[in-house]
Amino acid sequence: MAASSSSSSSAISPEEKRYDVFLSFRGDDTRNQFASYLYSALHEKQIITFMDHKLERGDEISPTLRKAIEDSMISVVILSENYATSTWCLDELIHIIDCKKRKEQIIIPIFYNIDASVVRKQERSYGVAFAQLEERFKS
Repeated sequence: MAASSSSSSSAISPEEKRYDVFLSFRGDDTRNQFASYLYSALHEKQIITFMDHKLERGDEISPTLRKAIEDSMISVVILSENYATSTWCLDELIHIIDCKKRKEQIIIPIFYNIDASVVRKQERSYGVAFAQLEERFKS
């Protein structure tokens, strides 16, 4: 991956990162399809990519997953029809956004079988999920 210079002291240099790319995706929607193909293509180009293949699910994202997000230069968020219905995915997204703010991590959204306007306008499952997420942070 090409390095970019930054004057911010909070930015982490490429040498300090373990992964070039972190893939965030809804497993039921994309794991055995697009996410796997993308992972393989990146791996083939020798781009070190973290993909959650076998981590145990729980109520919260695991410390292993949090660390993988923090140790990545770029997060690719594959937004699909059911991405927002997963609290796990939303927790990942929150941590990814936090890393963008704190560490200048790059976020690349991919809209997989969903129009970007659905996410932007918070329609369908995204409207309900984001409203619930907002309530969760209020309390």
